Amino acid sequence: MLPRGREIRDRIVASDPGLSRLRSAVSVTVSLGSVLGVEYLLAKATGASPTGLLTGMLVGAVVAMMGSMALTDGGPWAKAKTAVFFPVAFGAGMVPGAAVSTHPALMLVVFVVVMFLAVFVRRFGPAFFFYGFMTWIGYFFASFLHATMSTLPSLLLAIVVATAWVLLLSITLLRTNTTRTLGQVVHAFDARGRALARACSELLASRDPRQEARLRRRVQARQAGIAEAALMVEGWSAQPGALPDGLSAAMLRRTMVEAHHLLDQLATGASALVSSGSGLSVLAAEVADRLGRGDDRGAAEVAYRLAGLAERAGGTSGGWWPARHFATAALDLVPVLARAPRPGVRGTEPVDDFEPAVGLAFGNLPGSPAAAGDVPARHVRWNPLSRLDFTTRQAVQGALAGALAIIVGKELSEARYYWAVLAAFIMFTGTATRTETFIKGFNRVLGTLLGLLASIGMAELTAGSTPAVLATICCCMFFGFYLIRISYACMIFFLTIMLGQLYSALHEFSAGLLVLRLEETAAGAAVGLLVALFVTPLSTKDTVRQARDNLLGALEELLSAVAARLGRTASATEADFDALARTLDHRLYQLALVARPLTRPILGGTTSPRLRHRLSLYAALTTHGRALAVAVRSPGGTCARHPDGPVAACSALALAVEELSGGKPGAAQPAAAEPLARADVALFAYTPAGPGDRAKDPVLRALTHLYHVLRDLTATGPAELRPAPSLPDPTGPRLYRQVRAGLPVVREN
Repeated sequence: MLPRGREIRDRIVASDPGLSRLRSAVSVTVSLGSVLGVEYLLAKATGASPTGLLTGMLVGAVVAMMGSMALTDGGPWAKAKTAVFFPVAFGAGMVPGAAVSTHPALMLVVFVVVMFLAVFVRRFGPAFFFYGFMTWIGYFFASFLHATMSTLPSLLLAIVVATAWVLLLSITLLRTNTTRTLGQVVHAFDARGRALARACSELLASRDPRQEARLRRRVQARQAGIAEAALMVEGWSAQPGALPDGLSAAMLRRTMVEAHHLLDQLATGASALVSSGSGLSVLAAEVADRLGRGDDRGAAEVAYRLAGLAERAGGTSGGWWPARHFATAALDLVPVLARAPRPGVRGTEPVDDFEPAVGLAFGNLPGSPAAAGDVPARHVRWNPLSRLDFTTRQAVQGALAGALAIIVGKELSEARYYWAVLAAFIMFTGTATRTETFIKGFNRVLGTLLGLLASIGMAELTAGSTPAVLATICCCMFFGFYLIRISYACMIFFLTIMLGQLYSALHEFSAGLLVLRLEETAAGAAVGLLVALFVTPLSTKDTVRQARDNLLGALEELLSAVAARLGRTASATEADFDALARTLDHRLYQLALVARPLTRPILGGTTSPRLRHRLSLYAALTTHGRALAVAVRSPGGTCARHPDGPVAACSALALAVEELSGGKPGAAQPAAAEPLARADVALFAYTPAGPGDRAKDPVLRALTHLYHVLRDLTATGPAELRPAPSLPDPTGPRLYRQVRAGLPVVREN
């Protein structure tokens, strides 16, 4: 067994690719804690009043939180160019806030305008996401604290000092070493591959049929985790200075695609071996267990034994074929994993013409808004606002939700209604569809409720101890930002405890105040949900359909490129099959991301077994598409001798994919029946191959799997379209379908 420490380390790395969550939480916590100290010293040096001291520390804390997240990417000069506009963004909100602070009605009107602009400017790039939020916070501080033009210089000075300090930390102590981070992401890929091997071992060793379905789902979840880590590697490999010496981004991508393909083959072989009921699964479980524990040499030795037993068993054992594939995948996987780069080597610049299949957003994969930007809103006919682009629609939603939250929140409290405004505004940050907006609002209310109960007990424990209060605040910040990508409710839970500590330190803490915060938060969440439902609503199902069409479009592009490569056309050399495979993985990731609300029961839920089955079929399309991309790089065997059949099959499958993308998800697609019939003929009648050659040819095997999955997705499935394992003499109905499809009749020898 592995040492406990190494096992814990691998599990942490596997759950947090590149340690991005840990790095972000540490960065925010260190920035916040140190900025509070810097602002305290600044206030003492300038002789600020107690109110000025508190205001300066609060403004500095906001700069620390926003700045530590905004300054994660790029070199020192790029970070400096981003940070220099922090005071400008705050000032753009503080100046009008101070100007209208004495006019309540005008202040609220301008507040709604600022909320609109804060979201609208996101269209200009990632940095403007933070600039807009800083403008909103600046206006909030200036207007609700009744700042005047004479007090603005001291506030802006606090912002400038906090900005300079956060920038200094980001390029020194908290600087991101892209080479080391890339190595950590590759390590995470390796750790998730080991976790998949352990899951395969458990599946192969299980003798309880009741546990089999659960173990299969665990294997599928591990495969999805590997795809996420692979995309992280793709994104980080394009960062300046990330690549070790002697390694190009294209080389790393090829290694990762090969390893990803072999891990999928390992999982597929394990699943097929379990279904066969063969006794060879015992030895296969040992192979997977050794791979999972990092004993690659021992795994290779046992895999050799498994391959030999499978070859000797041949057709006498039902599981000989999946056992052979499982052993081959394990033997091929060991040297590929050994070629992966390791951290600690001096980085080089990436290749200029390298185009990553996915970009990073602040060190992580983009969220659902990146996949929903081109999805039209509902009610386009009668609602002219629905014709606006995605960012403008969200700006309208945020402004309207803020205006309604002001009205509702003031009914609960004239002094604390901004909690409702904040809850309504935040609901349109990082979300795309109305279901996601509801989930975020629900999690905010849930986290506030649980945090309220915990903060009452924590306030009693830390009462009268300033060090204990500060330590609790820092711990809450760390755990809140570490868990935010796992659960938004957890982040709000720790944020509520932190606010309770702040009110305790200011001698304003009371249970009634926290209950009021819960009521205002619930009111704001309810307002945000109503706006998301009735004002330019974005349907989750429409977004899922768009993501599905993007996935099918990537698959169609891959099939067309394979047909060009096998047919030796003029454009064959232009295709980068590794890039096409990664694009396919990215599209599947987006589909799973936007479909997640439909696959998780929420207050009764809308999850459906049919939807889960279709998502598994799309995942299978991606797996077999990646296998095709790997196989077509050096086609041999049947495809080299007789390329016409595979070329025709690729063209027919691409047409079937096009027909599938034009239909409603989940509905039968009879228009795809004809191209699937042509692919059937091209694969099993038009391509001469013996039974053994056909099964061993990787291109034909991948195309055959794609054909079967597409047939299931189109729900055509008539018996006459099912291909037999081999057709030595294509006569009868098969010959009839050849003629009907318009293909030349070629008899196999």
